Amino acid sequence: MTVQVRDLAAAGRAGGATRTFGAALRRGELVGGDRAAVVCGDVRLTHAEMASRTRRLGDALVRQLGLEHGDRVAVLGANCHRYLELYLGLPAAGLVIVPINARHALPEIRYALSDAGVRVLFADRPIEGIDDLDVRVVGMGDDYEALLEAAEERSWDADRGEHDLAGIFYTGGTTGSPKGVMLTHGNLVANALTFMSCWPFTRDTRWLVVSPLFHAAGTIGALATVWTGGAHVILGPFDAGRFLDAVQREGVTATLVVPAMMHALAAEQVRSPRDVSTLRYISHGSAPAATELLQRTHAAFPDAELLHIYGATETSPIVTLLPDERELLDGPRALSCGQAAVGVEVRTTDIETGRPCGAGEVGEVQVRGENVTPGYWNKPAETAEALHDGWYSSGDLGYLDEEGYLFLVDRSKDMIVTGGENVYSAEVEEALYRHPAVAEAAVIGIPHERWGEAVHAVVTLVAGGATTQGELLAHCSTLIAGYKVPKSVDIRSEPLPRTAVGKILKRDLREHYWAGRDTRIA
Repeated sequence: MTVQVRDLAAAGRAGGATRTFGAALRRGELVGGDRAAVVCGDVRLTHAEMASRTRRLGDALVRQLGLEHGDRVAVLGANCHRYLELYLGLPAAGLVIVPINARHALPEIRYALSDAGVRVLFADRPIEGIDDLDVRVVGMGDDYEALLEAAEERSWDADRGEHDLAGIFYTGGTTGSPKGVMLTHGNLVANALTFMSCWPFTRDTRWLVVSPLFHAAGTIGALATVWTGGAHVILGPFDAGRFLDAVQREGVTATLVVPAMMHALAAEQVRSPRDVSTLRYISHGSAPAATELLQRTHAAFPDAELLHIYGATETSPIVTLLPDERELLDGPRALSCGQAAVGVEVRTTDIETGRPCGAGEVGEVQVRGENVTPGYWNKPAETAEALHDGWYSSGDLGYLDEEGYLFLVDRSKDMIVTGGENVYSAEVEEALYRHPAVAEAAVIGIPHERWGEAVHAVVTLVAGGATTQGELLAHCSTLIAGYKVPKSVDIRSEPLPRTAVGKILKRDLREHYWAGRDTRIA
């Protein structure tokens, strides 16, 4: 797969040098050189300073550490200005960033490092248990600064092209193995241009980064903000009070949050109001937001427009946009994901025949556009399954109305979205099956007031086996990230319901929890 991407890169460089990370950094330095680019705690950097540091970063990795074009570099850490520099600077230097979910357990971290063939890992914490991997670890504190201090300013290569691979972003897998989503410079630039076509990004933009930078949500506005000479205001772990204090102190104009954050922000603003009049744009995604939550958010932030974003890592991530729902709150489209974003096509197809669906007819949501991934790293079979004739099959089930508003009703992929994190059931089931007392396991999403969905497991035990919910949860926590560990476990004595060919009927398991709801997506 690496060879294929490099072949694409060589073919596409002639006309694609302006659709790259380096092009965004160059323009940001040109139009906002002496203006703030990053505010992170006590650290404040101008665009000229950030551009200089990213050029030094490229030199340090190529000249000091001996990396070559296309080598993979992983990042494991909390939000900070150095993480943003790595996200921007690694692709600009011709390298490939591999963001690692900071909440992942050691087996998940090892898998990503090994699968991607990572040569260097930047980490803000000690990482034990990877000594057998051929990976050089560089601390994101003093070690990072020492590298930059010893480096020279290396210009971003002029022949970098839009088809060059920019990053590999790991998501869960339906077979238990995570998948590395490949995104090119052109994919991520297309996403930036799509975002810029919907909302104004200018030199006065002050984009608050509160979602983790290892997520697509955390970096969704990065290129657009840099390109236009705006500023990033970077926060660490989410706290509603700190968020609102930053809005008031730094004059934040725009941000992206998940519904659980919206709940906390609206409540905190009502409890202890701040001056949030500069906050004009609040985008939200990763999970549907209830109409009542949108109304409370509007009441707490009356000067702000809301924007619902539906997307996926594979689409860089924007697919559809539902601007300011205030006009739609009293109608059925308040429950939609909006219409296809500029530069993106959306359709639904019959899951049995593949034919395009008509208005109102439920099918699988498919996406086409320059934002769509070229495939999964080292997984040709999964790539062939997900991509057909330029269309990406999302695994979500929904329908389009007569004006192209998308309504989601279920997932064909076995995935749970909890607190904005994607959890694939197969990963959790694999962890459960590694417990010696478990005979069969099924993992489903059940409604949860705060997180949207909660991970719930149903298991049966081997003959003579004994275990408890607490023991199973502790077992899982050693193998998978905490947010993937079930919140509850139902240990049954009777076999799980199955089809005639032996497949577990998860639909039947879900029905008890989802009865009376219009959709199976919270």
